[in-house]
Amino acid sequence: MFTGIVAAVGRIEKIESFGIGQSDAGVHLHIHAGGLDLSDVGLGDSIAIQGACMTVVSKDAAGFSVDVSRESLRLTMGLDAVGDVNLEKSLRVGDQIGGHIVSGHVDGLGEVVKFEPVGESWELVIQAPASLAPFLAYKGSITVNGVSLTVNRVEDLSLSPAVTRFSINLIPHTIAVTTLKHLKVGQQVNLEVDTIARYVQRMLAYQTT
Repeated sequence: MFTGIVAAVGRIEKIESFGIGQSDAGVHLHIHAGGLDLSDVGLGDSIAIQGACMTVVSKDAAGFSVDVSRESLRLTMGLDAVGDVNLEKSLRVGDQIGGHIVSGHVDGLGEVVKFEPVGESWELVIQAPASLAPFLAYKGSITVNGVSLTVNRVEDLSLSPAVTRFSINLIPHTIAVTTLKHLKVGQQVNLEVDTIARYVQRMLAYQTT
């Protein structure tokens, strides 16, 4: 479990394919940890990378490595190229929950349709697939590339296929300490809906069947 409070911005430095020439092969990533404290991280521990929970398979003084399946690469963004990534270690009993409960399981991919400064802050508008629409609510929580954020506006659009757009206000601190500063219109992002909303949806669906 995580909270969506990014602890450090690391960097994917090296990508190695498990099967050269095999389209279904996964990859081995080596990640420079940036300012993330690895002193209490052991093999088998979980670290969220761009919001995707991954298992540490090796570690050195500067960083760590993870193995990523082809299925995970297909369902997420930002794990298949050298570049900066948001990092968060898994929760321990007694840790402060500064964001919201995050599992590190990406529910879908959104697309940035607007990212512009508004005063001292930035407005981020993301288009989400219709399957995630029931979980998006005004003042509700959403995780974008591993960052816990609050939804300021939701708009359901009757397009083909149907989509939902939601707006987020990013304060200067969030821009400064995460990779969200690099977002561009048209770019895809990892989305994870609120865990509690997921259970509520399941309970309501079960009651009506």
